Amino acid sequence: MIDNVIFGFDRALRTVFAPAHASRPLPGGELPEVGLDEAQKRRAAALMRVNHCGEVCAQALYQGQAAISRDAAIRAALGQASDEETDHLAWTAQRVDELGGRKSLLNPLWYGGAFAVGVLAGGFGDRWNLGFLAETERQVEAHLCGHLHALPAGDEKSRAIVRQMARDEARHAEIAVNLGARELPAPVKLAMKLAAKLMTTVAYRL
Repeated sequence: MIDNVIFGFDRALRTVFAPAHASRPLPGGELPEVGLDEAQKRRAAALMRVNHCGEVCAQALYQGQAAISRDAAIRAALGQASDEETDHLAWTAQRVDELGGRKSLLNPLWYGGAFAVGVLAGGFGDRWNLGFLAETERQVEAHLCGHLHALPAGDEKSRAIVRQMARDEARHAEIAVNLGARELPAPVKLAMKLAAKLMTTVAYRL
């Protein structure tokens, strides 16, 4: 038990404060950098900061859910998804830096809140845990697809990252469904959307 607490605390510190390292190449890394003006760079950096913040939350959610899951197969699936989310964390951080932006100042707060939500979701049992995961990934995929249209014209480097992230999120949702995810009640889905809206609005500026 103590080992799990220490491991979880270490992973939290690394997620929030240490540079993430991707296991896959950066999508669009071979594409040339286009000449964005300063306003376009600020907008693109803010959008990618929101995406990076979302990945901090994803790490926390998966870690919170895995910590309380009773099923080894589900813990393994959560671990695999978390590893791919680490790629997203590294990719978005790199793109924010390339655009001259900064990561969210509130990442420690987002992490702590998302971890608590993950533990809460896991406490309802594995099928509800998976249902929460599937719905989270669907909403994130929709959010990312929206960013494909919101990013400045010509910023294909950012779009390549967002497209790959969206594909990964869709696959994570499918895995959760195949493992027996339950469909969440409509009020829970709405609450998740409202919470995500608050996070993205604040992270865009801070």
